[in-house]
Amino acid sequence: LCSDISPLLKDPVAFRALIDLLEDHLRTSFPKIDFIAGLDSRGFLIGPPLAQRLGIGFIPIRKKGKLPGPTESVSYALEYGKAELEIQSDAVEPGQKVVIVDDLLATGGTMSAACELMTRLKAEVLECLVIIELKLLKGSEKLKSIPFYSLLQYD
Repeated sequence: LCSDISPLLKDPVAFRALIDLLEDHLRTSFPKIDFIAGLDSRGFLIGPPLAQRLGIGFIPIRKKGKLPGPTESVSYALEYGKAELEIQSDAVEPGQKVVIVDDLLATGGTMSAACELMTRLKAEVLECLVIIELKLLKGSEKLKSIPFYSLLQYD
């Protein structure tokens, strides 16, 4: 139950409070952000309203085969197999500043893969941002030197 964001999505006051908290954190932490990048699929729920509040664009990072045009892809390991993420090749320009968002950080595989995609496109990842972090799984360790922020942490 601790990793289910459905109650937040159903409650407009709670969802607004969530976006307020994330917006305040980013405005305080970073004077300039070019894009919010959201991970398929729940990063798509928090990324666009957050980007809109900040007056910046949103970039989707999707599962393989879902994006049109030329893409960059990366494979990564899951507990039960492999997966691939993709981003459009022209999504960012070299040096642009990006914050990657998702709902949950568990083992860190998906978030780490998203960071790899941004690195390949020569973007600067300012931070990986999630609502919930499952600390026992040590996913933030996979992010190495990339700053990481979570609103809620569970052991």
